[in-house]
Amino acid sequence: MPILATLGMIFAVFVTSTLSGIFGMAGGMILLWLLLLVMPVAAAIAVQGMIQLIANGSRAWMTRAYIDWRVLAIMLVGLAAAALILFFIRYQPDLATVTIVVGLLPILVWIPKSWLALDAGKPHHALLCGFLGGGLNLTVGVAGPTVDIFFIRTEMDRRAIIATKAAMQVLSHLTKIIFYAGATLTLAQSEWITLAIAAPFAVLGTKAGNIVLEKMTDVHFRAWTRIIVTCIGLVFLARGIALLA
Repeated sequence: MPILATLGMIFAVFVTSTLSGIFGMAGGMILLWLLLLVMPVAAAIAVQGMIQLIANGSRAWMTRAYIDWRVLAIMLVGLAAAALILFFIRYQPDLATVTIVVGLLPILVWIPKSWLALDAGKPHHALLCGFLGGGLNLTVGVAGPTVDIFFIRTEMDRRAIIATKAAMQVLSHLTKIIFYAGATLTLAQSEWITLAIAAPFAVLGTKAGNIVLEKMTDVHFRAWTRIIVTCIGLVFLARGIALLA
């Protein structure tokens, strides 16, 4: 890649990792949007998974003291079930479907608690969270808003939410990388070099986001999460509709 493209990737990785460090999801949506502009959809999903694996892995490590391991184990069972189903039906993503589905996901964070009283702290809800969140991550590349509706209504504080979601995303992104391994073979050597250079900035962005998270209140965390994710979703939705048109 040209030097300007490399610098642009570094900046994008740092900013999106910072956002993910604060809100647990918005950064992944923006990064996927940028990658879909320059790569085939399957390759974009796989590369986004690689970068997010580093960002979420560092975030999970930094906040490991707050991870709810019981909830994580149950969600992993749901993720495994979703991955097996998609493997057997030989799922292949297409750009219009991916952008429209991602664009519609933010609707979920606005659903009143009385309508969907989901709570990841309950075993059957955690299982469903892993199945739906893991399935969406594999099919369209992101699942933040879907996972969020299971966490934003729990009794966990913002640190436990971010930590447990980060650990789940590590497993989910790893599964996604394996699922789309064939698509990464289309990447040029220069693109791999750029990704290797940008990777450390995912960790730096995560550290920066964690600093902001510690200074944020639970109320502000939930409010800003909804606003930012909704704005990103509208951009995805507009592009998806344009592709169909």
